[in-house]
Amino acid sequence: MKTIDSIPITKISRATKLVSTGAKVGVNYLKYYGDKMVNSEEDAKARLNQNNAEDIYDSLKTLKGSALKVAQMLSMEKSILPQAYVEKFSLSQFSVPPLSPPLVIKTFKKYFGKHPEDLFDTFNATSVNAASIGQVHIAEKNGKKFAVKIQYPGVAESIASDLALVKPIAIKMFNIKGKDSDKYFKEVENKLTEETNYILEIEQSKAVADACKHIPNLKFPKYYSDLSSERIITMDYMKGEHLSEFVTHNTDEALANQLGQALWDFYMFQIHNLRKVHADPHPGNFLISASGDLIALDFGCMKTIPEDFYIPYFELAEKECIDNPKLFTKKLYELEILRKDDSEEEIKFFSAMFHELLSLFTKPFHVEEFDFSNPDFFNQISEMGQRYSKSTELRNMNGNRGSKHFIYINRTFFGLYNLMFDLKSKNVKINNFKNL
Repeated sequence: MKTIDSIPITKISRATKLVSTGAKVGVNYLKYYGDKMVNSEEDAKARLNQNNAEDIYDSLKTLKGSALKVAQMLSMEKSILPQAYVEKFSLSQFSVPPLSPPLVIKTFKKYFGKHPEDLFDTFNATSVNAASIGQVHIAEKNGKKFAVKIQYPGVAESIASDLALVKPIAIKMFNIKGKDSDKYFKEVENKLTEETNYILEIEQSKAVADACKHIPNLKFPKYYSDLSSERIITMDYMKGEHLSEFVTHNTDEALANQLGQALWDFYMFQIHNLRKVHADPHPGNFLISASGDLIALDFGCMKTIPEDFYIPYFELAEKECIDNPKLFTKKLYELEILRKDDSEEEIKFFSAMFHELLSLFTKPFHVEEFDFSNPDFFNQISEMGQRYSKSTELRNMNGNRGSKHFIYINRTFFGLYNLMFDLKSKNVKINNFKNL
C-alpha cells in the first residue's frame, strides 16, 4: 500500500483539501445529469454514489483525523447511506494509507522525545495497521513483542476545525435544524478530543480490561504506561485475525455462537454494570485468536451513561412500555424525542415513527435467546431506514430528536448488531451477563 509522506495539519490546508473535493463532487453531479438522460435513473444514481464515495474517501484518508473518523462512524449506519458509501467508508475502520517510515520516526521523536530504538530493542517503522487517528507498529524489548500505536500529527489540534468543515454535510444528511443542534456536534467534538488523549485511553483500557476479564472467551492486551505518552500507546502484541476477515471464511457455527455470546456479554456487562461502554464497535477493533477467543482493542471512545438517561432509555425498550401509549409518550418526552415546542403534526409523526422503529429494533430484548444470523431482522431494519431517509414528510420537519447521549449509545447498538450479524451468531442468551 502506498504510504503518506505528509498530512495537511493547518486549518487552511485542510479546508483547501475539502474544497477541492467539493469541486470534484460538483463535476460528478454534472456527469450524473447527462448520464440519466441516456441511461436509467437508477444506474445513473448508482454511478454518482460510487464516484462521490471514492472522491470523498480519497480526500478524507489523506486528511486522517476527525474527518476520517466521521466517515468511519457513517459507515456503520448501513441503513442510512447508499451501499457505495458504506463499502468505501468502511475502509476507514482498519485499512487506510499509513505514514511513511521517515514520517513515523519524526512523529515518534516529536511525541516521545526519543528515537524508537532508544526505547525498544527493535522497532518496525512500517505499520501493520493504519486507521483514522493513529497507526500501529511492531516493536520488541527483552524478547517480548509489543504493538505501538502512534497518533497522526496534527489530529488533536484540528478536531474543531475539521468538524466545522464536515458540519454542513452532516446537517444535510441527517436533516438537523435549529439552534440547539450544536449540542450534538459538541458531543462528537468532546468524544473525539478524548480519543486523541492516549493517557486517558490507557486508563480506560486498563479499567475495562480489569472489570471484564472474567467474561468467558474474551481477552485484552496489557498496556504499558512507561512506554506510552499522550500521543503514543504501547500494549501487548495480540495475534489474531480481524473479525471482518474471520467472518468471510468461518463455517464453524459453534465458534460463531461462542464469539457472539462473548461479544454480547461484553457489551451488556459494560452498559448495565459499569454504566459506560466501548462506543466504537467496528470490526477493526476486534481480533479472533487461533484458540477461538475474542480480543477487544482500542478503548479511546468510551461513553459514560448517566443515570437520568440510562433509566428511561432502557424502560423505553421494554415491551410493556412500547405497548402502553401513555407510558411510551412519557418516555419520548423524557428522552427529548418529543419536544414541548412540537406541533400536533410533529407529535403524531414522530410518535408513530419511533414506535415503529423501537418495536423492531428492541426485539432482541424481548426474548430469552435471539438469532442474530436471521437476515429478515436486518433487512427489516434496512428497509425501514431507507424508507425514512427518503421521506419528504420527515425532511420538512425538525430532525433534532433525542438526547445528545443517543449519538454514541445508538451508534453502539447499531455497530453491535452489525457485528453480531456478521458473525452469524445464533441462540445468543440476552441476559447471560447477569450470571457473570
